[in-house]
Amino acid sequence: MAFNIPARLGKPAAPSNLYTVILAVAFSVVLATTVFVAYKCYIQYGTFFKIP
Repeated sequence: MAFNIPARLGKPAAPSNLYTVILAVAFSVVLATTVFVAYKCYIQYGTFFKIP
């Protein structure tokens, strides 16, 4: 069975920047969490990487 699917020419256009906004928010949350955890570790233990 042969399907005649037309080839798309050029770069597909995104309908909106919604996915970019979601990606930016997710990255910001991960970055803020990393900074918070590093800050709490430094305050409680006095160093970032303490090996017991």
